[in-house]
Formats: sequence, structure tokens, C-alpha cells
Amino acid sequence: MDRKKFIKTSGAGLGLALMPGLVRGQISSPNTSSANPIEPKIIKGEDGIVLNVLGDIQTHKLSGSDTGNQIVEWVSHVDPGVGIPPHIHTKEDEIFRVIEGEVEIMVGGKTTLLKAGDLAFAPRDIVHAWTVVGTQKAKMITAAFPAGIEHMFKELAALPEGAPDFAKVAEICGKQGISFI
Repeated sequence: MDRKKFIKTSGAGLGLALMPGLVRGQISSPNTSSANPIEPKIIKGEDGIVLNVLGDIQTHKLSGSDTGNQIVEWVSHVDPGVGIPPHIHTKEDEIFRVIEGEVEIMVGGKTTLLKAGDLAFAPRDIVHAWTVVGTQKAKMITAAFPAGIEHMFKELAALPEGAPDFAKVAEICGKQGISFI
């Protein structure tokens, strides 16, 4: 069967399969039963909430309040040499996608150089770390799921400027289930 015929056939079949439920009003979107339905959202260019999280300049594009606490996504603009030391998350998984520059990332004991277009997945309970390498600033999109970590970033961004108090940083991160190795 060719692609067009398949799409037409499967679309018609799906429509017929759903029709009895639609007629009786039995099929609904997962969002329609919620007291606070998830609304579509378009975020342009540099729009978002900008936070300086210990030198990691993050523009938060989506937060848990936007996604029913399913996912949070931010864009980082990071200078060479800036990074996050080895740590473990117990509450969320992360995806890192490099858009510009080079990021050395370690996930589960394996270190890799990520360049524009490369992606890394760091599941919860797996040690990971990253550092911007080379001479160019890096731009990286990070997503964490489920959401919640954005509250920790806001608290870290509120710390006084200057060299961070590692004990205070560890305390804030610990509330999110993140520990440094």
C-alpha cells in the first residue's frame, strides 16, 4: 500500500472508530478534565524569564505552570570554562542539546564532546556534569522532566553575586533531590 492510500485509509478507519464515542460525548482531551487546563503557548526568540544561575545565564521558556508540571525547558548562554560539577538528580531526567559552541559532558562515567546539533540524555540517578570548552560561548537547550527544578534555579539566582557559598548551593540543590559527588 502506498503512503497516501495508507494515510487516507487509516485516517478514515480512525475516524469511524472514534465516531461512536464522539457522538456520545465520551472522548475528551486529557486537559479538559483538569481544573487548570494546559494552554498552548508560543515563545519567541529571547522571550522568557532570564536567570543568572551561578554564571549559567538561563532563559526559561517553559515552566511547570505552563505544562501541567510535565516539563521545564530553558536556554543557557554560557561562557567558556563555566560548568556544573558531577551531580545526581533523584527527581528529574534531563536532555541537553547544544546549539552553539562546544560542551564537554559526562553522563554515567562516559565523557563526550558535544557540538552544535548534538544531544545528551541524563536520566535521574545517573551521575552527570558538563563544562563549556574552547573559546566560544555555548548556547544549550536543556529540558527537565518532570518540572520543578525551575524553583531551585530561581533560588540559586537570588544568591548574592560573587563566589558562591558551596554549602548554601548544596543545601538549595538538596531540597530538589540533587547531590554533588
